[in-house]
Amino acid sequence: MSSAVERSVSRPSVAERHTLLVAALALVLFWGSWAALHRSFYLRDQVVDTPIYQGYGDLMAHGYMPYRDFAVEYPPGALPLFVIPALGHPERSMFTTYRQTFETLMWICGALMLVAMAFALRAVGASRRRTIGALLFAALAPLALGSVVLSRFDLWPAALTAAALAAVVSGRLRLGHGLLGLAIVAKVYPAVLVPLTVAHVWRRRGRRDALICLAVLTGVIAAVMVPFLAVAPGGVWASVVGQTTRPLQIESLGAAVLVALHHVAGLAVTMRSGHGSQNLAGTGPDLVGTLQTVLQLTVLLAIWALYARSRGGREELLRASAAAVVAFVALGKVLSPQYLIWLVPLVPLVRGRRGAVGSGLLLVAMVLTQLWFPFRYWDYALRFEPAASWLVLTRDLVLLALLATLAWPSPRPARDAGA
Repeated sequence: MSSAVERSVSRPSVAERHTLLVAALALVLFWGSWAALHRSFYLRDQVVDTPIYQGYGDLMAHGYMPYRDFAVEYPPGALPLFVIPALGHPERSMFTTYRQTFETLMWICGALMLVAMAFALRAVGASRRRTIGALLFAALAPLALGSVVLSRFDLWPAALTAAALAAVVSGRLRLGHGLLGLAIVAKVYPAVLVPLTVAHVWRRRGRRDALICLAVLTGVIAAVMVPFLAVAPGGVWASVVGQTTRPLQIESLGAAVLVALHHVAGLAVTMRSGHGSQNLAGTGPDLVGTLQTVLQLTVLLAIWALYARSRGGREELLRASAAAVVAFVALGKVLSPQYLIWLVPLVPLVRGRRGAVGSGLLLVAMVLTQLWFPFRYWDYALRFEPAASWLVLTRDLVLLALLATLAWPSPRPARDAGA
């Protein structure tokens, strides 16, 4: 009797074996997607950030301190991804070697993201059909979004965010908040999940455990940030100010509307480069950027409040998390193509019709992005080329539809076995 029990405990269940099989298939397809990005039209007219990362990495590899000896626009949690490909070179690293190593790291991050999604789906008892759909969607997403995934480090925070959510819905609450802290210091956007995950813990385990999880998250952030603040407080502060005071970037919703008015009503618009992007300059765009930020914060507060008032189960946490990040992306003053990478491990996790419709809208948004980026990016940025302008606006409106799909309150509470 006891041996039979031991065998049943040690052997994975049929559902677990199925999840492992689907995850393995997704990893193979992700490898195929990654290989395809190095072929054919994906190689045309690439707009890459890898040389910027290489510059940071070479300086760090030769002993220079970020924020103190040279300015860095990214949070400290991103720095390992920049320096690892530069290690082992007596002088400046070769760009080809650096690029290949960096892309390998990004593939590993993408693979970890898929594994984390599989764990999250298994934790909520997702059906076979749902598991297959979500993992295959994420595995093939690079083909829809294009070459931007190769030269941006956003798969790193995306993987950490997916791992954090997987840990939380699996009941590993402190681990999840530690991983969420790492995600925040890699790219700030995962901070929009903190009110949701802390509320989730509070409801399930009580105030004491919620405060402990919040302390774990804060401690991880402090462990990464404090050394840099101690050595170069001015440099860190300059990086924070630079990111939080960016003007209205030309791909954001507000900018796309102003450019559309330029085409249909003759509104004067001016592009000015700065903060690592192309932006709209002037009093009007500045006002639109401010209003857009207010709207973004208002919608985020609404999402947090609705989740706090809901049953707050694991399925609701996944939906609210996806909605919060979509709100951050769709309503932000800056909307770079790589931001859609953040949505890939979140939107497909949403259950039911919302998840299916949301994944379809995300797919449309990614394809629309690839239709103009990178091929027509400079036509849009420098000349507001009409076709590219309408593609940008349509993509931004599709993201608004995705936000509405995920954030709209349910007519009645959904059953959640993991509540």
